[in-house]
Amino acid sequence: MTTFQRARSEEQREIRRRVILDTAAAMLDEMPVGEVSLNELSRRVGLAKSNVLRYFESREAILLELLDQAWQEWTAGLAGPLAAGVDAQAPVGERAEQFAAAVTASLADRRVLCDLLSAQAGVLEHNVSPEVAARYKRAAVANVAELAALTRVHLPELGDAAGSLAASAIMVIGAVWTHARPSQAMLAAYAADPSLAVLRMDFAASLRQMLATLTAGTLARTAAS
Repeated sequence: MTTFQRARSEEQREIRRRVILDTAAAMLDEMPVGEVSLNELSRRVGLAKSNVLRYFESREAILLELLDQAWQEWTAGLAGPLAAGVDAQAPVGERAEQFAAAVTASLADRRVLCDLLSAQAGVLEHNVSPEVAARYKRAAVANVAELAALTRVHLPELGDAAGSLAASAIMVIGAVWTHARPSQAMLAAYAADPSLAVLRMDFAASLRQMLATLTAGTLARTAAS
């Protein structure tokens, strides 16, 4: 735990903000988004909760900023895996499958990003001001545009539809992550009745299949129009 004196300059305020963000990021490495509390964050930072709220208006505002950072880090490192995983000489159908596989593989070690994406609309975009919401959405639009640009490199047939594919892919990632992590009650139900396990999702297998289907469908609609 760090103990701070009152910040008296903009530089000191930025240091406080960075420590709060870094501490929250460290907590996300230990626990899921739903268990990150403002009380525990304040304790670890060494500030009263009211003082943490001087720098960020809510827990959700902190987590939205971390989501943006994690999203940018992912897309910044995605060009290499896509280049290695997608054969530029392959037919478009094969490239679509390879694209889905490469994106899925790139998320294997990005639990925090997937967890934050799964909480984005239902949790993180609540309990924030219109100003914070707008700032986050502007960042999200830029992140989607970056993913769309990477997509067009390997699937130029998509044209402008790469943007809608990228936006849809982000929603699918969050949704599959949520469903691939059932509650203890659901795990017990699966164990008691194995026939129910047909509904259980494996994150990587399900995401790859859904992204491939989404990509193929977008390509087909683009070709038809």
